[in-house]
Amino acid sequence: MKILYTASEGLPYSASGGLADVAGSLPAALNALGNDCRVVLPLYGSIRQELKDRLNYVTNFTVPVAWRNQYCGVFTGVENGVTYYLLDNEYYFARNGLYGFYDDAERYIFFSRAVLELLKFIDFKPEVINANDWQTALVPVYYDVFYRYQQGYEDIKTVFTIHNIQYQGQYGLELINDLMGIPLYHTDMLSYDGDVNFMKAAIEVSDRVTTVSPSYAWEILDPWYSHSLDRELVHHQYKLSGILNGISQTIYDPATDKNLARNYSLNDRLGKLVCKKALCDELGIASGKEPIIGIVTRFVSHKGLDLIKYVFEDMIRLGYKFAILGSGEKIYEDFFTEMHYRYPDRVGLRLGFVPELSRKVYAGADMFLMPSQSEPCGLAQMIALRYGTIPIVRETGGLRDTIRDAGGENGNGFTFKTYNAQDMLDATVRARAYYDDKMRWERLVSTAFKQDFSWERSAKEYIRLYEEIS
Repeated sequence: MKILYTASEGLPYSASGGLADVAGSLPAALNALGNDCRVVLPLYGSIRQELKDRLNYVTNFTVPVAWRNQYCGVFTGVENGVTYYLLDNEYYFARNGLYGFYDDAERYIFFSRAVLELLKFIDFKPEVINANDWQTALVPVYYDVFYRYQQGYEDIKTVFTIHNIQYQGQYGLELINDLMGIPLYHTDMLSYDGDVNFMKAAIEVSDRVTTVSPSYAWEILDPWYSHSLDRELVHHQYKLSGILNGISQTIYDPATDKNLARNYSLNDRLGKLVCKKALCDELGIASGKEPIIGIVTRFVSHKGLDLIKYVFEDMIRLGYKFAILGSGEKIYEDFFTEMHYRYPDRVGLRLGFVPELSRKVYAGADMFLMPSQSEPCGLAQMIALRYGTIPIVRETGGLRDTIRDAGGENGNGFTFKTYNAQDMLDATVRARAYYDDKMRWERLVSTAFKQDFSWERSAKEYIRLYEEIS
């Protein structure tokens, strides 16, 4: 199949979260199965120069943004066997950072329209266009309004993937006339609760809507998870499904990871003990036989940090040590900083995000804590398993789909259901009991090493979905 995959970020060019991992891995997995999947991204000013140097200029054209026409340059590159098209407009994209600007709506209105205009200038007609999150949600909308019946655009199907429903692209209704250039008789399609809502419009017009895990697909039909979009999703749930994300088995491999003090694998685990000691040394934790809980996350409330705050010292009293990496809201940064100063030999902390250190945490920790309030998919728990580190998670979204409690059949971690600090503490008590029983713990770690969350499985499910609608 011919697939055009469009997103606001994607590795190796740009990244701020899990979307970049998906856009950087799924197309390659689709191509490995014999398809032709190509990716369209913005040409951000923050892209590394060595990657820019490998790009080739193709052409340029103008893109209608309501009453104005804006320049768009096209550059192409091949990375990991995938053809990338990077769309250039320095006014919109030559900035320090990806998002958070006053004109984000205009920037991604331009980009979404440019994705479709691009097809007039390249020798590639996709059978399916897969757009992702609110930044490219207008691609299926513009296709439905302006392009569906144009010559060369016939019979293209559209898929819209929701990675995080919290960010929907909500703006004032004046955007329809001022920036979108869409006739006002389409207002009902674009509006939701009195605002323009990019994501709602994409849900309405796309042929299929997907999320990044099966559990998240039915969770977002509930107002608790949907950030008010449940009414629209319930109305269109006949075209909603969830496909679990994967991780790269080569990028995340303790047997070859150059960031580790010593490599290891299922059949040679001595390196994990070396990595544990190296992690302790780097973060200033006292070395010992006590279990280390790793936490690598953004410091925001929906990651379950309130639960951690509530029983943190109870977990210290259970004998746990902590290796914590992340940044975000000041209330959580201040809390973990205080715990670090209060228990300097038991709590290692690094504020910010250091990719190399995150690998060391995955490798050197014994357990990995993710008590999320909501988690569309989550990659960290899969990476932890890949490194033989046992996840402790709340049963929500992709965490429910990937982690099975050790108390049941084929367990690969420890889970709890309710968003409750005492239930989370109980999961850590059970994990500690397993850890102290060396034979049971070694069996659990062996199970972790054997888990398969490769992208090939996910890619096959996407192909089935694309074929259903083509």
